[in-house]
Amino acid sequence: MHIVIMGCGRVGSQLAQTLEQQGHTVAVVDQDPTAFRRLGSGFGGRRVTGVGFDQDTLREAGIEEAGAFAAVSSGDNSNIIAARVAREMFGIENVAARIYDPRRAEVYQRLGIPTVATVRWTADQMLRRLLPSGAEPLWRDPTGGVQLAEVHTSDSWVGHKISRLQEETGVRVAFLTRLGEAILPTSQTVLQEGDLVHVMMRTDEVEKVEAAFAEGPEEGGH
Repeated sequence: MHIVIMGCGRVGSQLAQTLEQQGHTVAVVDQDPTAFRRLGSGFGGRRVTGVGFDQDTLREAGIEEAGAFAAVSSGDNSNIIAARVAREMFGIENVAARIYDPRRAEVYQRLGIPTVATVRWTADQMLRRLLPSGAEPLWRDPTGGVQLAEVHTSDSWVGHKISRLQEETGVRVAFLTRLGEAILPTSQTVLQEGDLVHVMMRTDEVEKVEAAFAEGPEEGGH
């Protein structure tokens, strides 16, 4: 899939690199040409200097062939305008806008533009770092024997595959939250810094699982 990203800040550049690593083609739009330095020399996608809601700029970025559009610049208004242009002018179905003000995010969500409210995501990340221990159950089966919970993961797991995490801890990873978005991992998915890991596990093994997640991978493992 071809994906256009407006905004080459910390989130936009990381998103672009991740998507390219997953085999997608990517074009990044930013008004400041020096912002593209964040992409690094290995980035093979397009770098388009311009305003992300300008139709000619979007065409240069390949919006007409795109399957998705992400607006992650530093301005709420620019993000929502660009998202609406992508959706309404070019018919892009998969559109998301980052919004700093969570109250406005709810309004735009009702307009049909999926939004990621950065303040909420950042607050959640902060809470996870201030109160890292303990698996908070999100769901339990009727017998209480199995539960879905988010488990705090040691930074030493970063860079390792989900398959290894599952093998060493005996859990099933249900989904990850990455950059405020839920993703369904495969066995080849590699944990990244900031990922929130949601797992299915036996209720009587919660303490054992928490300890394994906190300790990190076994030495000498693969």
